[in-house]
Amino acid sequence: MTARADRRPLPGVVGRAVEHELVSGLLGSAPLVTLTGAAGVGKSLLARAVLEEHTARHDGTILRVGCWDGLAEGGLLAALLREARTADGARRNTATALVGRTAPPCVGDPVGGGAGRADAPTGRTPADDTAIAALAAHCRRSRATVLLDDCDPLRDECAQLVRQLLRADPTLRIVATARGALGLTEEQIVEIAPLPVTLGEGIAGPAVELLATRAGAATPELLVAVCQALEGSPLAIALAAQQLDRMSLPQLAAQVGSDGPLFYSGPAATVRHTSLYAAQAAGYALCSPTDRRVWARLSVLPGDFDPWLAGCVCTSCDVPAAAVEGALERLLTASVIERVRDAGGAQEDTGAALPPRYRLPRAARDFGRTQLREAGEESAALRRFRQACAALAAEAQIAWQGPNQQVAVRLVEDEQANLDAALTRPPQDAEDALGALEIAVSLWFHWAACGFRREGRAHLDRLLLLSRDDTALRARALWLAGYLAAQEHSLGAAEALLDQAWTAAVMHADSDGLARIAHAHGVLALYRGNSAAAVACLEEAARHRSRDPWFGPGPAHSWALLAVALSSLDAERAREAARRAWEARHSDGDFWLYSTVLYAGAAIERVHGEPAAALRACSKALAAKKLIGDPLFIAGARNMLAGLRREVRGGEPLPDREEEDPWWRPGGPGVPPQPFFSRLRRSLEGRGGRVRPTGGHAV
Repeated sequence: MTARADRRPLPGVVGRAVEHELVSGLLGSAPLVTLTGAAGVGKSLLARAVLEEHTARHDGTILRVGCWDGLAEGGLLAALLREARTADGARRNTATALVGRTAPPCVGDPVGGGAGRADAPTGRTPADDTAIAALAAHCRRSRATVLLDDCDPLRDECAQLVRQLLRADPTLRIVATARGALGLTEEQIVEIAPLPVTLGEGIAGPAVELLATRAGAATPELLVAVCQALEGSPLAIALAAQQLDRMSLPQLAAQVGSDGPLFYSGPAATVRHTSLYAAQAAGYALCSPTDRRVWARLSVLPGDFDPWLAGCVCTSCDVPAAAVEGALERLLTASVIERVRDAGGAQEDTGAALPPRYRLPRAARDFGRTQLREAGEESAALRRFRQACAALAAEAQIAWQGPNQQVAVRLVEDEQANLDAALTRPPQDAEDALGALEIAVSLWFHWAACGFRREGRAHLDRLLLLSRDDTALRARALWLAGYLAAQEHSLGAAEALLDQAWTAAVMHADSDGLARIAHAHGVLALYRGNSAAAVACLEEAARHRSRDPWFGPGPAHSWALLAVALSSLDAERAREAARRAWEARHSDGDFWLYSTVLYAGAAIERVHGEPAAALRACSKALAAKKLIGDPLFIAGARNMLAGLRREVRGGEPLPDREEEDPWWRPGGPGVPPQPFFSRLRRSLEGRGGRVRPTGGHAV
């Protein structure tokens, strides 16, 4: 433990102007201000900087006691009394003037004090009351502010000391720093977050400024990349910057951008700040065995998570399911995990109550993963994680066929990082590979209907190589890969995959699979411009009575696409197909079907009816499709809409259908290919919050 009246100048505190002003303002009115935050976020540095300025302005002193490095004899109270005596001696040139008359046992012989020690009696003694009174008198006389730094290992003792001091003199000013609050009614809490990396497009944030002061002249993009990978943690940035003595900034950026742990180390004022590992280990040591296990198992989660997913990953014979939520709250209080969404809100689209969501920062995740490996539990936790993601994907698939497809879109949106990891992490064995393939197949609607076709194909191509057993799941995966290839206009690949899917469907007597294959061949015929073949295939698919309504485009979607294929050939048959499509729907919330039926209606009216009617139908189709995202369809509908508006308003003739690109053709306007979930991520980053997924259209 350290205790001193520290008046040394501190280095500049980067990026904390708002927090500095807030703490300074609270010092004027609040008896206790506690700075909380994760390990290495800069709580102590900011507290000392604020107090240096405050005491200089009021000609006062700081009585600081640090709690991490072990207690000297006599505990917290005795340490503060010794510090008060030292400070008083420096001012008045006497070592015993403060407490020589009132508390000789506590000041002259710290061993006799005993207050604050872990093994000391908790009851107060007359000597304690005398010492508290003497300390309060010194603080009044010297205009001293008490700084209880890093209270976590002595949280209860610090809280008790604060109560006693404020009872002796309510006008005292006390500042505390800790990973969690002290829990007192008088307490004003200031949460210290990591430094922002950017302040807007093209504007570097304080985290980049901090790294730039250590890295010197450097490419801004590399500085931003390093700070983003380190999540704006001042300690992580400082330790990473020390590595520039032995590597270049591009090498550092590549290293921090990898998936491995970042246990950088270097000289620091305290032992726990010499490495990211040591900083996390200090907090880990204060956790209960259950909280440690939960922390370690949460490290397999790459993104944010809700209590359900945490329970799936963490529950085992030594961690009951009922104990997980309590552990989450304790880890949140200790600033090990972050809350990214509070409970109690409601979904905009459905009104359903939203559970809280949490996140394990990278430094804590790296540390927890190390503990998980050392305990030999990593394999089991990863398997539970993939099983939980398979359940999430199955839930999303069922929700897609339910009354509101936006529920499914939102679920995939919330769990994008976890689903991505479950799909891309190498499987441990054949059973694990099947679990990953099951996730990819369950998300068929995300790939095919919401436009993430390229991502879906990449996952399926890789997972099909790892899952070669002849199973019904593999048969579905072959069909989905062929369907996505057809949508991507990879006609040769689509035919080969659909041939394999046909063989598998016959072997498994899967009539639903044969109907889905016919639907996919209808898509291929549409891409080739063979309307007659498309009509024949889609009629075959539409006549089938589906036994499994949860997977793939059913008869209703085949009828809707048949109406599109017939729109230029036979208006009456096309209208009948559109009517039957809507009658065969599973629910009124099927926006995918609704938009396709409306588009078919617009195409029919465009050729055989009135431009004004086509305009109305096309506008509705565009609005419906925007609810689930589909850039190719949206681009095609907008093109048709623009032409119809010119026709309706100015009498300008519509362009010849042969001269226009069909709405389903890949490479439509404004749809650059991007891998995996990148389109959704880019939208989230650009808008600073939740968006609906976007992607190419599925027919």
